[in-house]
Amino acid sequence: MAKSQQSWNKKDREIQKQKKRKAKELKKEERKSNSASSTEDDMIAYVDEFGNITSTRPDPQDKTKVDAESIMVSVPKRENIIVADTVRNGIVTFFNSSKGYGFIKDSETGESIFTHINEHLDSVKENDRVVFEVERGKKGINAVRVKLA
Repeated sequence: MAKSQQSWNKKDREIQKQKKRKAKELKKEERKSNSASSTEDDMIAYVDEFGNITSTRPDPQDKTKVDAESIMVSVPKRENIIVADTVRNGIVTFFNSSKGYGFIKDSETGESIFTHINEHLDSVKENDRVVFEVERGKKGINAVRVKLA
């Protein structure tokens, strides 16, 4: 005599699934019946002058006139920015000629600036005084057009 293919746990799971389906259908029907009674006016929300959401319509007499020209939306124009002098003086603190890179210490700011041999106009070595310009590279400020002072 063979055993039944359906065990007690399988029957219990099927009953639970059916109960969930019925509950889901009841919720769906309840939502449909409740949504039909609401109007579009119930769904509209207003924002007051302080940014709070309200259900009451704002009073049109409380409006204030705003000059559109006074609103700044973008970054200020570049003509207002003061451009610093790009030509600088410094001393080569480290230079690896086999790899072709090094660092120059700026005499004004004291910061260490990366330099590569491709950007050199003269050959340099450590402790040389140099004149250079700076440009922004991928990883920071780079010294370019480096020549002996």
